[in-house]
Amino acid sequence: MSKTRKQAPDRAATAVGTGGGEGAAGNHAAGNRAAGDGAAPAGVSRRRLLGTAGAAGATGLVLGAGGGAAGYAATRPEEPAALTTVGANEAMFHGKHQPGITTPLQARGHLTAFDLVAGAGRKEAAALLRRWSAVAKELMAGRPAAGAADGPGHDTGIALDAGPSSLTVTFGFGRTFFGRTGLADRLPAALDPLPAFSADALDTKRSNGDLWVQIGADDALVAFHALRALQKEAAGTARVRWQMNGFNRSRGATARPMTARNLMGQIDGTGNPKPSDEDFDRRVFVPASPGKPQEWMEDGSYAVVRRIRMLLDDWEKLPVERQERVIGRRKADGAPLSGGTETTEMDLDKAGPDGRLVIPDNAHARISSPEENGGAAMLRRPFSYHDGIAEDGTPDAGLLFICWQADPFRGFVPVQRKLDRGDALSPFLRHEASGVFAVPGGAAEGEYVGQRLLEA
Repeated sequence: MSKTRKQAPDRAATAVGTGGGEGAAGNHAAGNRAAGDGAAPAGVSRRRLLGTAGAAGATGLVLGAGGGAAGYAATRPEEPAALTTVGANEAMFHGKHQPGITTPLQARGHLTAFDLVAGAGRKEAAALLRRWSAVAKELMAGRPAAGAADGPGHDTGIALDAGPSSLTVTFGFGRTFFGRTGLADRLPAALDPLPAFSADALDTKRSNGDLWVQIGADDALVAFHALRALQKEAAGTARVRWQMNGFNRSRGATARPMTARNLMGQIDGTGNPKPSDEDFDRRVFVPASPGKPQEWMEDGSYAVVRRIRMLLDDWEKLPVERQERVIGRRKADGAPLSGGTETTEMDLDKAGPDGRLVIPDNAHARISSPEENGGAAMLRRPFSYHDGIAEDGTPDAGLLFICWQADPFRGFVPVQRKLDRGDALSPFLRHEASGVFAVPGGAAEGEYVGQRLLEA
């Protein structure tokens, strides 16, 4: 849940994603319209902007007011810019679900996996999750974190003037966590290893992990501050296994936000499941299972995390018309090749004058659609990444793909298997890291995340 500071409307929304089960295309990625305003209208005070920031269109994103702050700074250059609604937006730590799943996608993200150190077990893991939850709660509220690692009352001060900036911190458990904490009897079957796929070139050092943390924020310093605070709290209990850093379009970057584009230039976020869908919870969140070993996962979700490198040099050599046939959508506006607008349903049976299917039979949009996968779907919520130039001289850039579902073997796996057998986009992608994590439900007031597993 999120709110503009001092207010509490729930603004759950779909977020940016890419490609059907996995890829970098536009049709089946998470639906995120990066929210924003231009300059504040004449006669509208900053206080009113703060009080009226609401949902942006059908996606329900919280509006930012970066334009208002910019106008203030231009007229009073000797004064610091006023806090905008982008910085004032606050996500709630406590709730039915953990934040960072249906929260509108933020501009900055960090994904980190940890492994428990030798000798650390269930007791130490519980203490760590307790500390992590306490720090996350403070930082998400825009307050300094006085964690145990910093000493009483100490905070680095990196982001003291930034506000909450829609910070979310999400915690999950990997398959190996259960054996190392003596909880093997509560290991969910949904954490079974994923099958191998033909596009896999996985680096085991950047895959999996005992614990997983997802951090998102609309300010880079706020996100980094949270990352450092959590890393310090882990000292002596868990060490970083891998870390990946991502980004998306900045909130408030345009007065007329459109669906975001990925690094391939494709409109990326049209077909994501929406919280308003009747079957959204069934697809994304784990139902109650009283008395069963996995009942601690009630209201939780499973995250599949994949680092997908886009072979941009090869992709950009294709003419636009060829790119559109690979995806199955127009590049200019995201509309399906069968006609209409971005949100028009694809007509998968429509043929052209030559009798050939308008949306090719190997187009990414077709192969990844729920209609072609027995209704299988997932909530995609990724970040783009760019890590410079790879050893082969090409851009080391692509997608930190994150998808959420009640069961990866009914969401991600069947779709990715279908893509693996004939997706026209696959030759332009390389899957370089992978992980699956059990993300328990949200912590109630007075609880820490994972308490129902670690203290049951």
